[in-house]
Amino acid sequence: MRFLPALTRAAALGAATILAATALTACGDDSSSDATANPYGLAQAGVLRAGTLTDAPPNVYLKDGKFTGFDNDLLTAVAGKLGLTVEFVGTDFSALLSQVNNRKFDVGSSSITITEARKKTVDFGNGYDFGYFGLDVPAGSPITSFDQLAGKRVVVVQGTVQDDYATGKQLNPVRVPDYNGAINQLKAGTADAWIAPAEIGEKSATDSNGKITVAAKQLSPAPTAYAVAKGGDRLREALNKGLDEVIADGTWSRLQAQYYPGRPIPADFAPGSGAVKVSAASATPTGPATPAVPSASASAAS
Repeated sequence: MRFLPALTRAAALGAATILAATALTACGDDSSSDATANPYGLAQAGVLRAGTLTDAPPNVYLKDGKFTGFDNDLLTAVAGKLGLTVEFVGTDFSALLSQVNNRKFDVGSSSITITEARKKTVDFGNGYDFGYFGLDVPAGSPITSFDQLAGKRVVVVQGTVQDDYATGKQLNPVRVPDYNGAINQLKAGTADAWIAPAEIGEKSATDSNGKITVAAKQLSPAPTAYAVAKGGDRLREALNKGLDEVIADGTWSRLQAQYYPGRPIPADFAPGSGAVKVSAASATPTGPATPAVPSASASAAS
């Protein structure tokens, strides 16, 4: 009879072991199920939440309450290749990269130029576009080139590659939060020049009724790309794959022609991985049928 307590304890231990193993198996199943349903680790399975801007045509902007532009229409096409829908949310560029890395957004879509400094905050996919710097000045200004900016009051949008350029040239720029702030500085005569994404600078000059002119343009030193959180390799690789697919099927070319009609593509620029051939424009539209903003010869780059 003395053996009964020992047997009882053994049975209890055995049952506990079985229950623990069952619980672990169940947890493993849940994890496996989550990975299958949400392989890219998105905040919401099946939805790509993208941080973007509202005021930077033709790349990213709001039109009739809808986020559009070259970058955003391209991202929508890329996401479609992955079976995802895109939810765009407006933000300030100065906060965008940190918001992506903090996973407030799954991806940043705002003509973001790849730089070594930015790589410390986020990871980048393959480049999908190129851009130019524009130099906007008040009408009648004697400034005609970038090398005349020393000692001048130069305005830039905070956190942009134009900010990096001006800082690198030791211009001590005046930083504003958005493009409208820069335009207002020129119109008010409180800035001598604005280093802008060229496309935005050209449109701003056109819309200024002669108060602003474009003095010069120059090619940006690096391509633009979508940004994801550090370590978000699965999403980054999937976006790269989708980008190659929309390059191959002609969507990239169609959007280039739609938003930048007549703009030449630099001979040494290859979008995506560079392993796929750039196809002619697709006959099946995946976005607006006509350019939503006045065309110009150079693209924006932040």
